[in-house]
Amino acid sequence: MKILIKGGHVVNPATGFDETADLVVEDGLVREMEKEVKGGSYDRTIHAENCYVMPGFIDLHVHLRDPGFEEKETIETGSRAAARGGFTTIVAMPNTKPVVDNADVVDYVHNKAEAVGIVHVLQAGAVTKGQQGKELADIRGMVDAGSPAISEDGKSVMDSGLYRQAMEIAAELDIPVLAHCEDINLVRGGVVNADRRMKENGFDGISNSVEDIIIARDILLSKDTGVRLHLCHCSTKDSVKMVEEAKKEGLAVSAEVCPHHFTLTSDDIVIKEPFVDEQTKFYVETDADANYKMNPPLRTREDVEALKAGLRDNIMDVISTDHAPHTREEKGRPVKKAPFGIVGLETAACLTYTELVLGGYLTPMQMAEKMSRNPARVLKLDRGDIQVGKAADIVVFDPNESYRIDIEEFAGKAKNTPFDGRQVTGRVKFTIVDGQVAYEDGIREDGAD
Repeated sequence: MKILIKGGHVVNPATGFDETADLVVEDGLVREMEKEVKGGSYDRTIHAENCYVMPGFIDLHVHLRDPGFEEKETIETGSRAAARGGFTTIVAMPNTKPVVDNADVVDYVHNKAEAVGIVHVLQAGAVTKGQQGKELADIRGMVDAGSPAISEDGKSVMDSGLYRQAMEIAAELDIPVLAHCEDINLVRGGVVNADRRMKENGFDGISNSVEDIIIARDILLSKDTGVRLHLCHCSTKDSVKMVEEAKKEGLAVSAEVCPHHFTLTSDDIVIKEPFVDEQTKFYVETDADANYKMNPPLRTREDVEALKAGLRDNIMDVISTDHAPHTREEKGRPVKKAPFGIVGLETAACLTYTELVLGGYLTPMQMAEKMSRNPARVLKLDRGDIQVGKAADIVVFDPNESYRIDIEEFAGKAKNTPFDGRQVTGRVKFTIVDGQVAYEDGIREDGAD
């Protein structure tokens, strides 16, 4: 298919290109980029005036729940959600059933994703067998099968010696470790942030130290082993400080922030006041809306401001979603019994643009850098670049459209987000993967010219 993308504001961090231009896409590649392309015959012409044309977004942190939890999400529904959100490549976490701890499960995911054929799905391998933290998984076999990274996401490897061995193998294979930083011995049943408001309402809290202690450990282990360390879903002010110091020392450390962590604070959590149920006559204790329950939890305003500043100052490298789908039934439980997690593939771009670009923290170039170019660099992936000759993974993003998020419009199975009804600005209009339209949302277009 030959496509002309006409009149868009092209933003390409790999080259610093930041001006209006036409793009010609053919046979999966960007073939031309000129101020104005004249003449020619095209299968489609996409009029992108007043829109940004960026390299397709890359999400380093997605839970597809397949295999084993397909009632929450599948490779197909997750891929459709990704395309709707402007993502052309996603990295799936290994905490499925069975756990992705061997080449056969990696092959299952990659083969299924290829058959679906919507976006690029890369399957990360687990660090330990069954994610039990006792014995290393077949890291070499998984990398040979195409895993671009290893991760124990959902938990930390608490055995530092075992984790060091995994890092040494990862360094030898030149793949990054995607680190979930949580000292499980400090969690102690916590479900929300450990702050005054949550404590006054009777909720056990998760302190910043739960995250910060493991971040410090992992940075020191990366220093010893030389592994490329990528810190997932950072949520605390001290995480920013530690990443900054690691970079000053020249360590191969990168870090991501999720939109929910730079948009919401624990003060935003909706508290349900106690009441007497009229049907049962039982007293119902204070509860909270479980759609605000995620891990790490929503932190304080001070933490949020530090995360925003870290992104602005290019200390924090990547914006990822930690897309974690659950059923309505699961999220309808009392907060103490509901699972952690929030979906994010379909809201990341609009929240980033609204909170960070319109909020004055990021330029559109930085947005593209943190959602596309930098994730590609973490994986050493030849994507996140739309100069001539590169893969045609492209997102057309309208920065002017304002609307309310509506979970009933989501392409993914799950709806667990506190952002339903939130007013935002910026909408993905087209997602192009390897030169093929994977998602479209109604920009005026012509047929064959």
